[in-house]
Amino acid sequence: MEKVRYLSGMKDFRLSRGLCAVVGESLSGSHATLDALFESSGAPGEPPDLAHHSKWKEWLFRAGQDPEVDSLKVLGNILEEFMDVEPVDEYSLEQWKQNKARVEKALADNGLEYYQGGRVIPNGVPLKSESGGGRTDVPIGPEGKIGPSSVEDLLAVIVRGIPRAMYPLSHRRRGADALSFSNEYDVQDLLHAMLRPWVADVRSEEFTPSYAGSSTRMDFLLPAHETVIETKSVRDSGHARKIGDELIIDIAHYAVHPGCKYLWCVIYDPERLIKNVGGLVSDLEGEHANGANSVLVRVIVV
Repeated sequence: MEKVRYLSGMKDFRLSRGLCAVVGESLSGSHATLDALFESSGAPGEPPDLAHHSKWKEWLFRAGQDPEVDSLKVLGNILEEFMDVEPVDEYSLEQWKQNKARVEKALADNGLEYYQGGRVIPNGVPLKSESGGGRTDVPIGPEGKIGPSSVEDLLAVIVRGIPRAMYPLSHRRRGADALSFSNEYDVQDLLHAMLRPWVADVRSEEFTPSYAGSSTRMDFLLPAHETVIETKSVRDSGHARKIGDELIIDIAHYAVHPGCKYLWCVIYDPERLIKNVGGLVSDLEGEHANGANSVLVRVIVV
């Protein structure tokens, strides 16, 4: 079974030098005007002491490398007026259209898309993968049709897409209440909503058969696929150290459930508090037997 590595959130989304260069070259205005724009948009630190043509790309790139900065929010704030407001005079309009098209292409090449109101949202992987092929985020089903060919493909896309699904809900238009995903129930509700258009029978909070004198409540059972999804949200560093022990107990319960042949353990750890993700995955993934029964476990840390 393929090991699934840590899936990154959006706060640490890195902006490429190419994207920063295109954005910097497309902006117009004096040093003072653009200094004020970048500062109000949340760009960190002092303005770089550079010439006009390189100052803005360097400042944006620096923001995109800072792990404490929501780089996509900063980028959206910087682009908002440029992208949303058309120039009045015809000459400036033509130049603006060309620059806007360049920005949109650069965003797409980096797997991003701009939405009105200053929102830059991840839209999958870059249009060209590192190997030079096409997009790799969408599964290809039978006869080359786009779509999942199995429930495993479906769950892989949905679970890996949790951070991208969260982003437009937590970075909404001005005036709309942003949604937060601060606990296990928030993550479960989002996952439930993502599953329902694809899976006809999703049963939540059913109990496992009793094992060792107790039973446990499963998060989601997909009975037609003999699959259970168990979610964990890491609360703090102490909880991060106990996640493995909690899942070992859960796996023992699921192994005796007659309707559970496959178990997906989805761990939401936005602050990266789990210190050894690879070790946790290696310890838990694979087939676990409990008497005459067994369950095949897959672990994904988001």
